Amino acid sequence: MSNFKRWEDLTITDDFMFCKVMSDPDICKELLEILLHIKIERLVFQEPQKSFKLTSESRGIRLDVYVKDSNRVFDIELQTTNERNLELRTRYYQGVMDISELEKGEFFSNMKESYIIFICMFDPFGAGMPIYTVKQTFAENDKLIFNDKTHKIFYNVKAFEKIANDVETKAFLEYLCKHQPTSKFTDTLERAVYRNRNNQNWRKDYMTLAYNLSLAAEKAAKKAAKKAAKKAFENGFSAGEERGISIGLSQAKLETAKSMILRNISIDIVAECTGLSVEEIEKL
Repeated sequence: MSNFKRWEDLTITDDFMFCKVMSDPDICKELLEILLHIKIERLVFQEPQKSFKLTSESRGIRLDVYVKDSNRVFDIELQTTNERNLELRTRYYQGVMDISELEKGEFFSNMKESYIIFICMFDPFGAGMPIYTVKQTFAENDKLIFNDKTHKIFYNVKAFEKIANDVETKAFLEYLCKHQPTSKFTDTLERAVYRNRNNQNWRKDYMTLAYNLSLAAEKAAKKAAKKAAKKAFENGFSAGEERGISIGLSQAKLETAKSMILRNISIDIVAECTGLSVEEIEKL
């Protein structure tokens, strides 16, 4: 489990801790109200790290924080690694969420308004803006809105200082960046993190998750190494022994990464375990 933080060292920007903090409906509700500038009477459904898989052949997804009120659906994602595919991920997430929400025989008009929110520890689009709000308009008339009741908002934590007229959002992003509370809400988050670190059941859950992911990575590595050893042996004859072994080792890394991705292990962990770059992994 060398690639995983100690439980005692987890902060709000670690995926496991973030999801546990957001499992408090009052905290989650307040965060949504701060980020979206809306009022929510109450959250009627909440499921941190909800998994969707429509068919046995389709790619499954796991949403960090998936919540609803009476007529809206919200997905909050904390993104620490720039996988450079956010546009396509939001497209896929939106489709899966829509299919899951609309019951058989229901009218399309019954579809809930949906919000996909990515909180990024990096600049997701490279323009230096703290907030990127996606709006769909027509090319022929950019004042005409294509209202499919979907919203996609991306927050760039590193650019919190550029927020001028939104004190609460600025304080939240600054807290994620510096881990120092400067507002009533971020103080609530800090206390929640401290409280959660003392939750022995959640500590056990985290250790179990880390152990299982380590086993999955080890199993994938052994399987890939066995496959690569055979290829290295063959390449050793066709390309020279030294070069053949080098090719085999490279293939082992690629096979390990493929196997880990199929087990829904995050790209940043795959990169740490294999030594491959994020760009190399994305091409698999």
